[in-house]
Amino acid sequence: MEFLGFVRPNDEAGIRNVVLIVPSSRLLNIAAYRITQYVYGTKTVPTGGENGRHKKDRERLSRLLVGLARNANVYGTIVLGARRDFGYSEVEPYTLAEQMSHSGKPVAVLTVEEAGGLDRLVEQGIGIARQFVHDASLVKRESVPISKLAIGIKCGLSDATSGISGNPTFGKAADLLVAAGGTAIFSETVEIIGAELDLAARCVEKSDAQRLLEMVRQVEEAAIRTGEDIRTINPLPSNIAAGISTLEEKSLGAVQKAGTMPIQGVLEYAQRPVKKGLHFMDGWQSSYSLPMSLAAAGCQLTIYQLGGGDLPSNDPPMLATNTGVVAPLMMITGNPRTASKAEKSIDFSSGSIITGQSTIEQLGTQLFEKFVSVASGELTKGETILYMDPLEPYFLGPVF
Repeated sequence: MEFLGFVRPNDEAGIRNVVLIVPSSRLLNIAAYRITQYVYGTKTVPTGGENGRHKKDRERLSRLLVGLARNANVYGTIVLGARRDFGYSEVEPYTLAEQMSHSGKPVAVLTVEEAGGLDRLVEQGIGIARQFVHDASLVKRESVPISKLAIGIKCGLSDATSGISGNPTFGKAADLLVAAGGTAIFSETVEIIGAELDLAARCVEKSDAQRLLEMVRQVEEAAIRTGEDIRTINPLPSNIAAGISTLEEKSLGAVQKAGTMPIQGVLEYAQRPVKKGLHFMDGWQSSYSLPMSLAAAGCQLTIYQLGGGDLPSNDPPMLATNTGVVAPLMMITGNPRTASKAEKSIDFSSGSIITGQSTIEQLGTQLFEKFVSVASGELTKGETILYMDPLEPYFLGPVF
């Protein structure tokens, strides 16, 4: 029950070994992009930024950026800013860097004003990034307990197979991980509507059960304020075309990815758990939002469980590519047709459950073994592509 990981301070272990470039303001997205384009082994997290956001959303953005830097897959971080005291206090570069430094890993700060201009900042950033990447290369993989592994999951383009094979297979693998002392986090608040009472009953702490139910209520009330019942927006057209009729039906299939273990904690968006085990995290369904928030919560590996019944019939484009930023995104499906037509993208299929050739228990064990292989260095298919989709933090809004 071990994997080959990169040992970090604070008794953590990464499955990847990257350097993160963090723009503290959207003004620095261009600089972060230029540095990552030049220096191999770097990642960045460009967002729409902080302007016009209220305090709670700025705090969310700060928690997201700090969480990504603290992820065990990150060797070190470079924070970019306009100047020391530019903009909102929650996302000032030195404030972010101070919080990131609690991980015990290298953190550097560069500002345009201190560097003497944008081009000089990029030059200095390239120099520091190259040194960090070289230093990271000296860290070798070691055998570490599986209890140091955390995995997060979202599901998408749900169809009938999602609740029958795909999500239950992950649920079985998650049970094995939790039983071994590891951590699993599932999310998508909209897609527990109709199953929230069952999940609340599994919460170890009464306060977590109450918070989970409150999250659902807040989402439903937010939808009503738009003038629409959320059930007229979700299921999505692709879900309906693939055979799902109601949000409750979709939710009862979606929550199968939570397995059977007790829920140890209910987390805010991008919040790190304080103990091991199974957790639920408040989150938006977007594949441009959820994987990176799971990574910010500490997941070294993120999973996309794809139904895909309404996808094009041959080599379809995927809904997300590496949107875990520092945590690889692994594509799995329980639909044998999806596995066949998207074989260039799918890393694991439990479709043989549908054809009657395998059981959930068998494939759940195989998926768990796949997790260990990817954690030990096997690349996901998405990792072989030099492309990143847009990123969209889950803000509460409104924008002023």
